[in-house]
Amino acid sequence: MANSIIEQSPSVLTLPVGQDIIFVISNDTAVANESKVKFGVEVHISSSTPPNISSATNLLGTFKTTPNNAGVGIFDLRSIIENYVKPDNIASKDSEYKGSPTTGSVKFPLHIIDKFSLNDNTVRYMAMQFFVEYLGATNAAGNQDDNVVRRQVGTSANSDLYILFNGYLKHTDELIFGSGFNPAGFGYDVTKFRLTDASKSFLTNAPTTLYANNNDYGTLSFLMDVSISLLLAYNIRFEYYDSEGNSLGGETIDIDSANGAFDVWSANAKNLIVHVGCYPANLSGWSSTFRALLIAATPVKYYTINASGLSARTQTYTINVNCPNTKGYESIRLTWLNQWGVWDYFSFTKKSVRNITTQGSTYNQLEGTWNQSKYRLDSFRGGKKAFRVNAMEKITMNTGFVAEADTVVFEELINSPEVYLLEGYQTDNARSVLNQYVTPVRLSTSSFTKKTIANDKLMQYTFEVEISKTLRTQSV
Repeated sequence: MANSIIEQSPSVLTLPVGQDIIFVISNDTAVANESKVKFGVEVHISSSTPPNISSATNLLGTFKTTPNNAGVGIFDLRSIIENYVKPDNIASKDSEYKGSPTTGSVKFPLHIIDKFSLNDNTVRYMAMQFFVEYLGATNAAGNQDDNVVRRQVGTSANSDLYILFNGYLKHTDELIFGSGFNPAGFGYDVTKFRLTDASKSFLTNAPTTLYANNNDYGTLSFLMDVSISLLLAYNIRFEYYDSEGNSLGGETIDIDSANGAFDVWSANAKNLIVHVGCYPANLSGWSSTFRALLIAATPVKYYTINASGLSARTQTYTINVNCPNTKGYESIRLTWLNQWGVWDYFSFTKKSVRNITTQGSTYNQLEGTWNQSKYRLDSFRGGKKAFRVNAMEKITMNTGFVAEADTVVFEELINSPEVYLLEGYQTDNARSVLNQYVTPVRLSTSSFTKKTIANDKLMQYTFEVEISKTLRTQSV
């Protein structure tokens, strides 16, 4: 029996799991000559090094389908494999917060890291083995039974090795179609995120001009180039400027293990996406230079960030450091999972309103004491009482005037399945930071109208979030 043939597969090897992941398999000999034919696939997924396709160690499962009218088997693995990647919320074990490393018992949110954190959950490897089975097939042991459907030995076809990450595709994202031996394949070209030259960007659709307050944390994430064998002095560069655009100096942090990343390239999925702490509070956690510039006579007003590539620096991002709000508005900072499976941020610095609603059970309490030797009326007894109160908080917040380029940020916010409120800036490295700083919320705003400068002139957005965890008070 001839080997099965992979007629179609994704045209790129790095895949956001939110795209259709289609494989088409054929075996004309089996389909034409055998009965009860099925095509099958063994899916192997690994969280670290590439899986061994001949071993069951990383075997996710075996899936089968019958030939369609064209005599081929079509598999869409998206719904299966998208469950095996998820967001990174906790900093990796080699990261630091205010100079203190994460350990088995001390963990910190990813957002507040000093320098770098490797991904633990965002990236996986995948490889597959396709086969055909039918009635009367011969197995690996040489057994054959005309009454048994089994996998036919010698019909296997192995796929390429794929890199999966926790992203999705929009309907308007440009697909790259295959050629040569795989003309029907399609996929999304992620090379624009690889650190090679000035055209490459971090894993975000946000504009390159960003805004933050002194106490705001946050990260940018980037995709390492899998073609390299060494880091070749890869680094992140910060350049500081005053309000007039005069340089106040800069700093460079190397992408190495001393800073929470790694030294030498290895085939480990943890190395493929790296998060860098780059907002003012992150820099204040490790940089005495930056802390001094925040309070200097000529303070830093903005700074730029870029990464070293193979031969040039990548696209440059600018973070403007906002002054404290003179009108006393509370700054509400949100983070959410963006299209590429990492985090975007925005601080709502204009008027915000916190609204607390309560729900509870009530009962009518007797006025006196009935289980003592004498009956007594007490002033605090009697009437309708709350048995238990559950409190829910909603926050309505406003952006202030924003640029048209920011619209894509808010579009991803409203589409994101995971949104958090970041608050409670920490001045030390207390262990309680894990539950004091990150609060899950649900975006109550279910729609928004895209605004343009042409239509709306001054652009401003309002959003409402609901604290996901209901406060449950005492029962009485």
